[in-house]
Amino acid sequence: MKTSLLSLFLSLSLSVGLAQATAPGAEHFFQTPQLSHVALSPKGGYVASVTATPNGVSLLSVRNTSDLSQYKIIIRTTDQEVITAVHWINENRIGFTIKNLRVEFNGNLDEIAADRDGSNVVHLISGNWTHQRENTGSSIKAHTLTADYEFYGVTHDGSDDILVQKFSWNNIDRTPDHSRIYRLNTRNRQLRGALEGAQPGAVQWWMTDTYDVPRVVMSQKNGRCISSYRRANDTEWRELENGGCYLDSRFSPAFFDGDDTLYVNAGHKGYIALFRYDLQAMKMDKQPFISVPGFDFNGVPEIDYTSHRLLGIHLQTDAGTTYWLNPAMKAEQAKVDAMLPSTTNTIHCADDCLQAPVALVVTSSDRQPPQYIIYHRASGKLEGLGAEHPDIQVAQMGLRDFHHYKARDGRSIPAYVTLPPGKASGPLPTVVLVHGGPTVRGAYWAWDSEAQFLASRGYVVIQPEFRGGTGFGSDHFKAGLKQWGLTMQDDLADAARWAVQQGWADPKRIGIMGASYGGYATLMGLIKHPEIFRCGVEWAGVTDIGLRFDTPYSDASQETLNYSLRTLIGDPDKDAELWRKSSPLARAAELKQPLLIAHGVEDIRVPIVHANRFYDAVKRGNSNVEMITYPNEGHGWRHEDNRIAFWQRVDAFLEKNLKQAP
Repeated sequence: MKTSLLSLFLSLSLSVGLAQATAPGAEHFFQTPQLSHVALSPKGGYVASVTATPNGVSLLSVRNTSDLSQYKIIIRTTDQEVITAVHWINENRIGFTIKNLRVEFNGNLDEIAADRDGSNVVHLISGNWTHQRENTGSSIKAHTLTADYEFYGVTHDGSDDILVQKFSWNNIDRTPDHSRIYRLNTRNRQLRGALEGAQPGAVQWWMTDTYDVPRVVMSQKNGRCISSYRRANDTEWRELENGGCYLDSRFSPAFFDGDDTLYVNAGHKGYIALFRYDLQAMKMDKQPFISVPGFDFNGVPEIDYTSHRLLGIHLQTDAGTTYWLNPAMKAEQAKVDAMLPSTTNTIHCADDCLQAPVALVVTSSDRQPPQYIIYHRASGKLEGLGAEHPDIQVAQMGLRDFHHYKARDGRSIPAYVTLPPGKASGPLPTVVLVHGGPTVRGAYWAWDSEAQFLASRGYVVIQPEFRGGTGFGSDHFKAGLKQWGLTMQDDLADAARWAVQQGWADPKRIGIMGASYGGYATLMGLIKHPEIFRCGVEWAGVTDIGLRFDTPYSDASQETLNYSLRTLIGDPDKDAELWRKSSPLARAAELKQPLLIAHGVEDIRVPIVHANRFYDAVKRGNSNVEMITYPNEGHGWRHEDNRIAFWQRVDAFLEKNLKQAP
């Protein structure tokens, strides 16, 4: 029903065909999204989007929302550039960020602005770190800024200004020590301060109010996370919270409503909830504004920048939803949901939300990649813009659901399960897909290209939200402290056993795979639980805990090394013997199953020494190990050709070593 309904509305390029007998190719899942970075202009008269072409070039275009056939192409990239962000500066001017794919390291971002007809193009920030300033001092105020500047946000005031932050480094770390906010005119490149006076030290993160005035900062120093606040016309900063970054209340400012109403995340009955914070009394409300049983609050506000008021919050629980405070927006949500009943429909506003003639609807599900629709308020009609992956056919995708299972110590572990399309005929080959981080939430009830790619090949996909991850309460998070290779690892083995008990998984055909921490967990899973996991795939994976601390060319700061990692993983001296038991490199001789390793040569988060040392060690006693290196990649695959080629290798590897294995 959803397939036929959407085809009526997505008139430009969207149609969902009938299921084919063969699974779609890897390119359909991992090619650059055909449509992305869709954004309404402040008054809703125009919509910008980025379209990927078959030759690797991307086009940034602007369409008239009253007649989508009227469009103007603002810029064409080369096949070695990617547009990473698009942001309207005012109704006539648009900004965009471009990354050069020839240079892998983080940053390397060029910021450009243009009028919506493509004229008056101004290069604002050069991402070329080798570029040296020819002019210093005050003269820089009217020149292209260097790579130590980066786009922060727009100003929502109708001016040609944006906000940029300037990063500063100490003499040790590769990552910035702190930053400061400035206003930059996108026509004449005049730079001026966005705030007066000194600021707290070690500022890592800024928050502006709905008038785009910097009001809150987050600093991290010596393992303490410090939130500070100042009044709009004041230079004095006051502490809101000063606590251990991982062990205390996990307090953090969230957003402003108006110029003087602050919302914060804070602990409530073991979970993070959203609270109002009284800035006059410097006190948080006793009762939460939003709390979701069983989940940490995870939400993004929808603000009307004309009235400067909060209209609603887009929430993630097990799936996405929106809590609207504004009655008109709540009614519009009901209308859209009635027309698109089988998807999650997220309504995004223009800055002038309540007066704009249109809204942007992003519709998706577990089986459908995001599609973009213009909702015309006067007529109530939906008009399609396009889809991220239009070749994906819903009927060929698997159903995805949210579950809990019991770990061996009785802890309830959340998990997402994606079953192959069609009716299962008995237990199936299964992949335990482990998220990276690991102190993040791994999955949602939403489109997941990796899980759906594997499910389309006939695999059951289990994605455990193992202890140590976030999103499911402080106790669940703290239970994973210093548990790499221990109870965190057991949670993955218990997920596989649970899948067998449900009748989904063939106990003799279970594989494990993941990236970064997920790569580490893949290797430890094969070593620690060889009776469960028949083969594994790891990419960008940590192979030795000690290397996280003593690789000099990694991007880990002194703050990370001396505080964060010691809290989360352990102490290099005190826990040395424990780490030896939990180090894949030290136990490489025990790994006998088939293994596929992949790593980017330019990875500075987990440098390639991890892969090289482990591959050399494991090959001595295991001939069924393959290794792929990508010279132009870092911590993950930015290049489309590499993504597609990698997943084609994964497909062939699992076909041979898992699906077809006796």
